[in-house]
Amino acid sequence: MSTPPTLTLGLIDSKDGPGCLRAAGTWTALTAQEVEALADHTLENMPELKTMSFDVGSIDELDTFGAWMIERVSRGCAQRGIELSLISIPERFKAVLAAIHRTSQSSSGVRDRKRSPFALLEGIGRTLPELAADIAAFADMLGALTTALLRVIRHPRRMRLTSMVHQLDRVGWRAMPIMLLISFLIGAIIAQQGIFHFRKFGADVYVVDLVGILVLREIGVLLIAIMSAGRSGSSYTAELGSMKMREEIDALRTMGLDPVEVLMLPRVLALTIALPILTFFGSLAALYGGGLITWLYGDMSPHIFISRLQEAVSITSFKVGMIKAPFMALVIGIVACSEGLKVKGSAESLGLQTTTSVVKSIFLVIVLDGLFAVFFASIGM
Repeated sequence: MSTPPTLTLGLIDSKDGPGCLRAAGTWTALTAQEVEALADHTLENMPELKTMSFDVGSIDELDTFGAWMIERVSRGCAQRGIELSLISIPERFKAVLAAIHRTSQSSSGVRDRKRSPFALLEGIGRTLPELAADIAAFADMLGALTTALLRVIRHPRRMRLTSMVHQLDRVGWRAMPIMLLISFLIGAIIAQQGIFHFRKFGADVYVVDLVGILVLREIGVLLIAIMSAGRSGSSYTAELGSMKMREEIDALRTMGLDPVEVLMLPRVLALTIALPILTFFGSLAALYGGGLITWLYGDMSPHIFISRLQEAVSITSFKVGMIKAPFMALVIGIVACSEGLKVKGSAESLGLQTTTSVVKSIFLVIVLDGLFAVFFASIGM
């Protein structure tokens, strides 16, 4: 049976000596109301002293709530200019009291930094090491995948063909319906908006140029890559993260197998093969959507649309879009695998790294598309 909590203040004529707080009984969540009332009453009637001691040796039971109440009393004394020191701490309570104290110090430090006028510069400074670590992790994963690929090329029987075909089915064939549907809708929306604005200048026919060039060079591959990052990249991160949490990756290393070769290489190769195929069919779906809207909304027959499309679009536009696809797939796969290996032993970490994987993949895909745009413009493509 729990003992009621007590918190007494020892004065000069007390047996506890001058300036001594003495806690006893049960300091847990079960006695939360009593403990909180004792803490408030003590802080309101605190004498004007410079130093005091806090004897917690008579506490029978203590949990995190009780430790927070002790920390609250300590911080209340500090605000009044009283230096309070804990004494007679039982060995079984030292860990929880130390953890609560560290958490309290770190949280107050965060609030102080947020109020600082240099918080922005400090945030940038703290981000730079994280950015360098992300670049190093990306390079490390790229090197590991390259090494595993060369090893497989040298010894083809090491290739996990069944795994790669399975992943190709997941990220390619099963992703086809949603990719085609969204690409079709995007192509239709671009055509509708183009007709709406070009009609003001009597230039409806240039909608075909807009849809054709934009879909084949930029929107087609970029849209498919972003959807693949959200669908396949997040799946890779979650799978590898779950394996990391269950120590399956460590088990592979114990058996003398390379996790990069067994788990990650088939996934990245499957995505690299699937993304150009999805881009090709997605671009066709977008052009079909644009052609359907120009027929229904712009009174342009399919024959005129196809004829104008042949004049406006060259094979170069098609090649530009297809060249980008495998590089974007490689970036998505590397980021997904590297973030999956960063998962710690909690579900919160798994969710955080999965979200981080999708955000980083989409960001890098857009950056890569911009770099390719500058490169192709410089060589005249």
